[in-house]
Parts: sequence; structure tokens; C-alpha cells
Amino acid sequence: MVSIDTNVLVRLVTHDDEAQFVRAERLIKNGVVFIPETVLLETEWVLRHAYKLDRVQIHNLFTCVLGLGNTKVDRPLVVHDALSWFSDGMDFADALHLAGCSHCDTLATFDRAFIKSAKGCSPCTVSLP
Repeated sequence: MVSIDTNVLVRLVTHDDEAQFVRAERLIKNGVVFIPETVLLETEWVLRHAYKLDRVQIHNLFTCVLGLGNTKVDRPLVVHDALSWFSDGMDFADALHLAGCSHCDTLATFDRAFIKSAKGCSPCTVSLP
């Protein structure tokens, strides 16, 4: 199994550098590829800020790549929940943080927008400390 970095995933989904796209595509097609959650987090930020992609475009790209039979993530249910909440309007980083702490009773944050967007999403309560 090969783990990929953010730049490989970005090349794959944006196709903005032909030579690097071909190499990234070959890597994806020729074996099992592990995508760390941190790479998803960075990739979402890059696609949103540098490429000006919207939530729907990013969600569709992630769904497509993660739907390939040979891509793996460490915690598939966490990533699934995070993508679902992201699709519903939550910030991707917040969604990933919330999904990753579902085994906790509470996630403490000073971010009132996060608290508001998290209501009803998780068995974990999001509140002010």
C-alpha cells in the first residue's frame, strides 16, 4: 500500500499539471492507496482557497476518489460522517473534528458557528468550555 500526500491528490482531482496528473493517476490505478485524514483536510483547504471550488465540487471529488475500490482511509466511518455533514453545510475541518470525537461526551470549542452547525449531527455535544 502507498500513502499519498496532498499534492498528489490535488494533481489527481484538478488535472492542472499533465505530467503529474499522469503519474498520480498511474499510482491510483496500480495498487492500493491510503489517503490520510490530514491529506483530506489539506486538500479541501487547497481546493477551496487556491482553486476556488465550492462545497458541492469538493464533496463530489472526494466521493469519487474515496469510492474507488483501491483507496483506503484510516477511519472510513469518520470520513463518511464528516463528508455528510460537510455536504449539509458544516465546515469540513469542523466536521472531521466532530466525527473523530464521537466516542467523547462533549467537544469543547469557543467557535459559536461550529456549535450551531453541529446541533443534531453527532452523539457528541458541542459546547462552550
